[in-house]
Amino acid sequence: MLDKIKQAVLAGDMEGIAELTNQALAQGIVAGEILDQALTPAMDIVGREYEDGDRYIPEMLISAETMKGAVLVLKPLLVEAGVEARGKLVIGTVEGDLHDIGKDLVAMMVEGAGFEVINLGAEITAEQFVNAVKEHKPNIIGMSALLTTTMIHMPDVIDALKQAGLRDQLKVMIGGAPVTQAYADKIGADGYAADAASATKLAKSLT
Repeated sequence: MLDKIKQAVLAGDMEGIAELTNQALAQGIVAGEILDQALTPAMDIVGREYEDGDRYIPEMLISAETMKGAVLVLKPLLVEAGVEARGKLVIGTVEGDLHDIGKDLVAMMVEGAGFEVINLGAEITAEQFVNAVKEHKPNIIGMSALLTTTMIHMPDVIDALKQAGLRDQLKVMIGGAPVTQAYADKIGADGYAADAASATKLAKSLT
């Protein structure tokens, strides 16, 4: 049954995933087992295939959405069972930037890796990031920008976190088309990821 769920995620079976997940639960397989032995390994394979050039962004999105369908079924049970998330990520696209496909893919991939993810959306100001950190107390915040004109807001968020006395409590990861490792180093971010697969690896390494 776990293999069926894993294969459904890999195949992008969005219509059948909830039913398969419920069947597994009915057979006595616990929610944590489904997450750890089916969903997370499936998303690991999706990430590897993307890195190897065997899977493209649209296919990754379909698998990630499929995984999300299973997570929706499991989430109440995971909470009830007291299953600890691997970590907590607050993620958003910075002020002035409406692009969110890449950021949403990162959010879904990282959630598939066992993190609790709070996706703030696009055009998020430094103040909104700070308020979200105060409310949700994440281990990591992720910032995305697709334009050189908006990535300049990334250091504003880091400065705002410092001013609020929150910077030392979390890790900051950044990404997006114009962003580089050199820029991450320059603004004092803890990590840079070029795509959703490497962002998931980075999130794991930062917790």
